[in-house]
Amino acid sequence: LWLSIFSRPPSTQFTRVQRCTCCFVLLFVSMFLNIMYYDLANETKSTDGLNLSFGPIRIGPQQIMIGVIVEVFALIPSLLLVQLFRRVRPRGQKQSSLRQALYKMKGNVENNVSEQKQQQKKNMEKKKKTLMFPWWFVLLGYGLCLISVTVSILFIIARGIEFGDEKTEKLLISIISGLFSSILFTQPLRIIALAIFFACFCRSPQNDKEADELLNDGDQIDLQADEEYLHVLQNKSLFTRPASFRVHRLNEGEIIRLRDVRLRQMQMWSVIHEIMLRACFLSVVYVLIYSSRDSNAFHQVHHLRRYFLNPTQADLDYTKISTVDQYWHWLEKSFVGDLRAQQWYNGDPPRYLAGFIDDKANRLIGWATMRQLRVRSALCEMQNSISSICQGDYSVRNEDRESYAPGWFNRSSQTYHSSVGKAFRYTSGDELDTYVYVGDHASYASGGYVYEFRGRLNDVQSNVSALHQLGWIDNQTRAVIIQMTLYNANVELFTGVTFLAEFLSSTGVSTSARFEPITFYAFRSIFELVCIIIYMLVILYFMWIEARSLFDLRWKYFVSFWRYAQPGIIICSWASVVIYIWRYRESQRIGQLFEETNGYVYVNLQLAIYVNDVLTYLLGFCCFFGTIQLTKLCRHNSRLCLFIHTLQYSAKELLSFSVMFSLVFTSFMCLFYLLFQSKLRECASLLGTAQMLFEMTLMKFNAQELSGAATFLGPFCFSLFIIFVVFVCISMFMSIISDNFRCIRKNVDDKHTEVFSLMFETFVKWIGLKSVTKEEIQAERDAQMHEEYYDPIERFPEKIDQLLFALNEIYMD
Repeated sequence: LWLSIFSRPPSTQFTRVQRCTCCFVLLFVSMFLNIMYYDLANETKSTDGLNLSFGPIRIGPQQIMIGVIVEVFALIPSLLLVQLFRRVRPRGQKQSSLRQALYKMKGNVENNVSEQKQQQKKNMEKKKKTLMFPWWFVLLGYGLCLISVTVSILFIIARGIEFGDEKTEKLLISIISGLFSSILFTQPLRIIALAIFFACFCRSPQNDKEADELLNDGDQIDLQADEEYLHVLQNKSLFTRPASFRVHRLNEGEIIRLRDVRLRQMQMWSVIHEIMLRACFLSVVYVLIYSSRDSNAFHQVHHLRRYFLNPTQADLDYTKISTVDQYWHWLEKSFVGDLRAQQWYNGDPPRYLAGFIDDKANRLIGWATMRQLRVRSALCEMQNSISSICQGDYSVRNEDRESYAPGWFNRSSQTYHSSVGKAFRYTSGDELDTYVYVGDHASYASGGYVYEFRGRLNDVQSNVSALHQLGWIDNQTRAVIIQMTLYNANVELFTGVTFLAEFLSSTGVSTSARFEPITFYAFRSIFELVCIIIYMLVILYFMWIEARSLFDLRWKYFVSFWRYAQPGIIICSWASVVIYIWRYRESQRIGQLFEETNGYVYVNLQLAIYVNDVLTYLLGFCCFFGTIQLTKLCRHNSRLCLFIHTLQYSAKELLSFSVMFSLVFTSFMCLFYLLFQSKLRECASLLGTAQMLFEMTLMKFNAQELSGAATFLGPFCFSLFIIFVVFVCISMFMSIISDNFRCIRKNVDDKHTEVFSLMFETFVKWIGLKSVTKEEIQAERDAQMHEEYYDPIERFPEKIDQLLFALNEIYMD
């Protein structure tokens, strides 16, 4: 039944619409029966233990019986509907009086009429043997289909609500797999077996239903004015005799015109095919990318930033910390208390909130860690009378990896808590399960001196106070990294939290914080899995196209700019597959740790976040390359096409101008960097200076900052930049574009820009919003005649020759 939709014999009256309707009913009835009998075998397990096993698959007698019952019950309504549609007689038309009169007027038709009547009698006797229904039984069949589908949907929804999400997903997976296996494997075998059985035992050679349907004389099938039979007719008829047409040979002008029309139509369909392919591909890409984005991620990050950073409290604002004392004050008065769930607002104890932070919504996975990275003390390179020992900036070479006693001594007679003593001993990154962290001023190694915020709140507070008293942060400290992992069960989001405090050699403190939500769900729905499969099939299709183009064009393949976007999509897609598998394995590892310890183990999401970021970057580039390829379709727009041709025509001049502009811009960048490096924040680096100069070019810069930095040099340098760059260079660029634009506009060819107008015109005619009038047809014919015959300059010599020939004939006569 499923395959017959595409392979329907042309002779049968069982239409494709009716076949699709029967398939639709069969699908929903099968889903209804499967969901009613689903998991029934587990509820009524037999005790005889008679099971068939094929590897991990076990089949019991109940399952076999349920499968047979479902197949039989699904077969009965579908078989009845199929037979109902097959046995409905076509809606015949009564023979008109004009037709009867014409037949009576023709004497040579009387014999044919009598023969047709006899044949109709035979057909009627033959059809009496087969049960047939009137034509209006089609409406009854469609009504039964509607009732069956509606009842099935109601029971499916009710049963699905009873099962729940997880069990319903398993049911849908089993139904879909069973449907495809039935279409591709079970039903073809069933058809072959039944065909062999009926051919051997039940087939009557004199009864050919398909031939009867094909040779049904009761059908009134007449030819149109432009149609003719492909085969010789045995019985001639007044209404089926093909009209005689006179074949006209096309002249050269008509051939050229029709060829041009056909080429434009082929170009139009090529553009439509490209648009449809790109639209389908981008739809799948957008679904995959944006379905993995969680709308609750922003609210989660916004809440945690306000919760930990305290931007509304001046004395506890993490972003305003500038000294070591302020850092210790924030750590002791704010951060430590936020790590444990404390009393409710009415004084009730936090029951069943062990492991939660004080917001009562996020659970701390394991515990938080505070890792310090230090540098070794060394003799100063430049000897001076102030100090002979210096501590430079952090680098891997001068990192301190020695272990000390509390207080950074070699030995200590006092005893402290084990976690305090551990904070003065160096631990490698392999033991900590940490990785390199990139800060604003340096990249910090994975090891360090670690304190773990473990135990009760009072113990943690006393340990942090002891670290403060022992001078855990001193002149050799260059970075303190606090890391923890949170899980919000309400929105099903893991969040990796990192606080970085960089202690610079210039005694300044630079703070930063990162809150990175992540989800580990592989597939949120079956639809997402189907989109991934479609996406990979499209990528394989793109690979085949690009390989064929590379083989045909060879080195010319790399000349076109648009050729680089497609390989970019392919490379990023396959790299995303590899990274996705890596992220999946990392999520499985973290999930296994969480399951084994119930969340009471330190879990670091740093690697998972790095892998997820790389996957996001790759998917972002896929989305970028796929979207930017849509601009290729703008080549059929006349304005944009004119602009592109202008840029191509002025490529050499623009190249020379870009060299000159780069030299001028670089000179001004060096000037501003050297003059205002220590006075303006924007000029602290070359990159920031270049950004500031681009803002000046766009006239988006506040000149008062330059005046405040230097009373004379600031306005003077600003004026020089505006004169040479904005007035001179930009004017040169506009002049180059304008001159070449005038040249291109005179010689532009607009034939390839008519695709969208032709596409719109075809679409309007197709949907019936615009009908072709006689005036338009006559105007088109006049234009063709004008184009073919009216060209006085080219045909003038030919006309003179004809005149001379005519005069010669008259003179000779």
